[in-house]
Amino acid sequence: MTETPDRKTIDQIRRSRNRVLALSLAAFVILIFFVSIAKMS
Repeated sequence: MTETPDRKTIDQIRRSRNRVLALSLAAFVILIFFVSIAKMS
């Protein structure tokens, strides 16, 4: 099964968008963690 270049481009865009979303979600979780630590002390 051969993929067209358009399909590969769509997959690359989707993969990069998912990576950015995962990194921003991880940054948000870390931010909430440090804020909660600061509020407890």
